[in-house]
Amino acid sequence: MKNLKNMLKSKKPLVIPGVYDALGAKIAQKVGFDAMFQTGYGTSASLFGMPDYGFIGATETVDNARRICRAVQVPVIVDSDTGYGNALSVWKLVKELESAGASGIFLEDQQWPKRCGHMQGKEVVPQEEYTEKLSAAIDARENKDFIIVARTDARATKGLDEAIERGKQNKKTGADAVFVEAPRSIDEMKKIGKEINAPLVANMIEGGATPLSSAESLSKMGFNIILYPLSVLYANTFATMNILTELKKSGNTSKFKQKVVDFNQFNDLVELPKFRKMEKNTKKSKK
Repeated sequence: MKNLKNMLKSKKPLVIPGVYDALGAKIAQKVGFDAMFQTGYGTSASLFGMPDYGFIGATETVDNARRICRAVQVPVIVDSDTGYGNALSVWKLVKELESAGASGIFLEDQQWPKRCGHMQGKEVVPQEEYTEKLSAAIDARENKDFIIVARTDARATKGLDEAIERGKQNKKTGADAVFVEAPRSIDEMKKIGKEINAPLVANMIEGGATPLSSAESLSKMGFNIILYPLSVLYANTFATMNILTELKKSGNTSKFKQKVVDFNQFNDLVELPKFRKMEKNTKKSKK
């Protein structure tokens, strides 16, 4: 498996899609992504049909990570929200996610119940409280290649300067990468890239608070990880709404024949031929 820490040292930006189930993870791997991100927003939506509003906990996060990590052979970074408790909860969570096969986490400084970083109504905990959680995460990891991304949501509540100061402090504490969530302009992003000397995350959400920019432009601003956490979720939702609307209206889906994979293509994606071969070999060994 590729090493995430080495990827962060590369001059080439690491573009990472968000996934929320094993199938999406297999598709991301098949098209060639070097790493992926398990999105909490997508996990909440896909498991419960509910918003990213504090409804999922450690159990759902770890269980989903185990399924996703088992399905692919590339690094998976897991959205761990606030760690679902205090510093001890974070310590336990990192242990469980490492055991599940994860290669890193995002840990944020919001108050619980947290909400999506591009929603209104967020609050952040004091920096001292977050530093305890971040330190616990760093202490808990056993694999030196397991990365910890420190996220701050302070831009929305305390302003950009405070968010940048938190980012600097998080780097000093030992975070492998720093994530200032939801800057509102290109100028703000340039300021983050200029003032924080650390691997940085740019979060690209369609319709979100931060302007969408190319990976090349973001790299020039100083960002190393270019995250598209919700593109798969939004695209799948769009496709599902369209084909079901057509099915309801016309009673068939022939209009979408060229816009869906077919039976054999899908079976290849989920590796049916491999399991058929395993089944045949098992039967032969019993004879």
